[in-house]
Amino acid sequence: MTNPVYLAVDVPQLDAAQALANRVKAHVGGLKLGLEFFCAHGHHGVREMAQIGLPIFLDLKLHDIPNTVASAMQAIHTLEPAIVTVHAAGGRAMMEDAKAAAGERCKVVAVTVLTSLDDSDLDAIGVGGSSHDQALRLADLAHSAGLDGIVCSGHEVGAVHRQWKDGYFVVPGLRPADSATADQKRIVTPRQARDNGAGVLVIGRPISRADDPVAAARAIEATL
Repeated sequence: MTNPVYLAVDVPQLDAAQALANRVKAHVGGLKLGLEFFCAHGHHGVREMAQIGLPIFLDLKLHDIPNTVASAMQAIHTLEPAIVTVHAAGGRAMMEDAKAAAGERCKVVAVTVLTSLDDSDLDAIGVGGSSHDQALRLADLAHSAGLDGIVCSGHEVGAVHRQWKDGYFVVPGLRPADSATADQKRIVTPRQARDNGAGVLVIGRPISRADDPVAAARAIEATL
């Protein structure tokens, strides 16, 4: 079975990112490079990380008018990422254009509700209903737009999986049972997310900030 853990390499220094990824690469299935990394190192940094030999997940959360997002997707196409994120809140047309521009080998997944947000946060920005309902609503929209899957919290993935049987579900904000939650609000353990239907488990600080990242990665792998 392919290891579903993608290490979130959320460090700004390229040499530190390479060193961390090389240390734990035997115990993870891919590397997630987010906005901080991409803004610091761009295409060059992604290519350097790809040399490690693991699939690359570009977590850029693209969100703009359809033409701009499609052009951005075309601009990163040469990097051959395995997964790219867009925001489902960008609407159906934007998601359709993103998928069309991504190419056949790249999975495009839509972010539903960030795991740093809860119901009170959604209410503050004018989104009615619960985070659970909003995630399911945006999952339906992403499905209708022809995307490969979505990004959601472990609290929603089970319900989404029941209504979208063949979707590709990415779950971030995961914490082993003994980890601090930090700025994440809607969290579950990696094992719980996997049991509920997650295909990709994004894990960062529980590995990257552990005293022994290799031991931390190995311990998480063992639970799966």
